[in-house]
Amino acid sequence: MKYDNIEQVAVIGTGVIGASWAAYFLARGLRVCAWDPAPGARERLREAVDAHWPTLIRIGLSPDANRNALTFHDTLEGALSGAGFVQESGPEREGLKQALFRKMDAALPPDVVIASSSSGLLMSRVQSVCAHPGRVVLGHPFNPPHLIPLVEVIGGEQSSAAAIDTAMQFYRAIGKRPIHVKKEVKGHIANRLQAALWREAMHLVDTGVASVGDIDDAIAYGPGLRWAALGPFLNLHLSGGAGGIAHLLDHLGPPIESWWADLGEPKLTDALKARITAGVEAELAGRGNTRLEAQRDEIILGILASKP
Repeated sequence: MKYDNIEQVAVIGTGVIGASWAAYFLARGLRVCAWDPAPGARERLREAVDAHWPTLIRIGLSPDANRNALTFHDTLEGALSGAGFVQESGPEREGLKQALFRKMDAALPPDVVIASSSSGLLMSRVQSVCAHPGRVVLGHPFNPPHLIPLVEVIGGEQSSAAAIDTAMQFYRAIGKRPIHVKKEVKGHIANRLQAALWREAMHLVDTGVASVGDIDDAIAYGPGLRWAALGPFLNLHLSGGAGGIAHLLDHLGPPIESWWADLGEPKLTDALKARITAGVEAELAGRGNTRLEAQRDEIILGILASKP
């Protein structure tokens, strides 16, 4: 299938994130050419695609979806040949990423957008080594990419508006929910919001306010249910009743500010790490990661099916 003249995607780096991207692109009817220098990467990629396929069937396959439209190449240049879009998901090391982008930039026509899945690196620094930096953007997915719709699109200092627009349109066309992050910041948007919650969760454990299990329940059976339906601002708006968000900010603004002032600044000491680890192990109660992931994915699939 063609999306804005893009029929073939190069997936560079086929670890957990890259393999998930590859499966999703295949499910949308795209041809995928992959490369990863790690030993055994070819076999692991095929296994991951096969493992993700039942979930993608439930989400809904494109009429042209074909697991066999996947080729794994022995060279980076081979995977890039003919690509209309590149999704890079290599290791989070700036020097390695710069070397990789320099090679990709040299091998591709200058109009092909190169998007990085990086969760923390700044594209301004990565694109600085490229002869055509304008086509380099960040296309940060939320794990796992084959299941979660969000993609954060961010340009570096030299990214062109056209490249950002191409990435936004492409992700939207294949069924993702892209958002344009207007400024480069560490962690982008969603990870910063998560980090704020993690900080307070760890503070509450560290100070003995609650157990690890109670904190997980507080979110999973409380505000997390509302957040799965609407974002934080729309939920606040509903909490304001007939007066909406303006009423809520006027009347609950001072208490909210007092909570902000009381939030903790924990340090990940060995003792705190041990307490959190023990708490998670108690929650697992014999459940392995495979079972936990399956449970998570089943719930997410139900939520996605109910979303407009």
